[in-house]
Amino acid sequence: MPKLKVITFGCQANELDSARIVGLLAREGYNLTEDEGDADLIILNGCSIRDKAEQKLYSRLGTLQAVKARRPGLRLGVAGCLGQREGEALLRRFPYLDLVVGNGEHLAAIPRLLQVGGGRASASGAEPTGLFPSDVTIHRDSRVRAWVGIMEGCDNFCTFCVVPFARGRERSRPPDEILREVADLRRRGYREITLLGQTVNSYGLKLDPPVSLAELLRRIDREIDGAAWVRFTTSHPKDVTAELAEAMATLPSVCAHMHLPVQAGSSRTLARMRRTYTREEYLEKVRLLRAAVPGIGLTTDIIVGFPGESDDDFADTLGLMRTVGFDGCFAFKFSPRAGTPAAEDPDRIPEPVKADRLSQVLSLQNELSLLRNRVYIGRSVEVLVDRDLSKRESGLAAGRTRRNTIVHFGGGEVAEGSVVTVQITEATPHHLKGVLIASS
Repeated sequence: MPKLKVITFGCQANELDSARIVGLLAREGYNLTEDEGDADLIILNGCSIRDKAEQKLYSRLGTLQAVKARRPGLRLGVAGCLGQREGEALLRRFPYLDLVVGNGEHLAAIPRLLQVGGGRASASGAEPTGLFPSDVTIHRDSRVRAWVGIMEGCDNFCTFCVVPFARGRERSRPPDEILREVADLRRRGYREITLLGQTVNSYGLKLDPPVSLAELLRRIDREIDGAAWVRFTTSHPKDVTAELAEAMATLPSVCAHMHLPVQAGSSRTLARMRRTYTREEYLEKVRLLRAAVPGIGLTTDIIVGFPGESDDDFADTLGLMRTVGFDGCFAFKFSPRAGTPAAEDPDRIPEPVKADRLSQVLSLQNELSLLRNRVYIGRSVEVLVDRDLSKRESGLAAGRTRRNTIVHFGGGEVAEGSVVTVQITEATPHHLKGVLIASS
């Protein structure tokens, strides 16, 4: 039987798409392998949202040229956001590449492209308008955690972002289809389900009739009936509502964590980014969430060095970070993406300035994360055990809290997927440490 290797570059959405590709090709008789020297087909599924991820994929594709030279029968493909944006240009740039596919419904074309006799093929020209077929069994690496895609695309058109071009416009899966997938995951014993969307809290606005994310969470909570934890990512501040905050506060399955990208702390910069909210409006969303869900974990994304960002603008970002006290932050230097308005903005920030600002953000976030985590020293917390996070060399088990904080702990053998109670004894900026409390 032919063997497949999929190499993923990017976020959770890319990981889910890779799992879809593996499931799709399993129906065609492909077995998964981790050894690229043993593979008959290698697909690189890549992000194009930031230049760094794109360059990593190009570098890996370059190393695979030598592999293919030794094994002429090997077939190479590129999928995902990079395939969607670059399309047939990738076939021209890399003459040893066999196929290119984009996002959404285009992924389902891979079996057909593999049948193109002696040729090189692409299915990525048109903007994705549909969804991946729901009848394909998704390959799941974990026995504990599962991604569930509930929507694709974005309608916001931030001036720095290519998601609307790479993923298409917002489109939501029907709730009954999602509930069937969730019910199947419950039957199979999954303990954590993460709902995915580029703007996940915009879910259902275009359905007929509309179904809000809060309503979907209520239906999922009834379906799960306490058997699993539920998370969702990534949220857009404009779509944080009182209804959503109330659902997070009252539904037992929904975890007290939200990833809420702010991108910048200056209203002037936010306007240039076309983020559709001001600094104060973002802070009001934070107050809404914390009033409804005391102790909620809040993480964010921040871009430093956006065109035109002054010293005062950057100071506003640091100030907002201190005001909110984020639990964690993914911070990046501005990366111009072709085709976006920000890429054409001449008011560029010098690289050394961007590097210094990134260093300041990361340093401040370490301080804030440590302060947030120290609050838990001496407390007992629930932890969902996840073997992938375990410190095997030290014999420590690990998992995540409902607030999405990693906890390493000792004190006994625990089963993957179990929910245990851990007393916290130590805090670092990136995780908690503790001791297992034996159940009575």
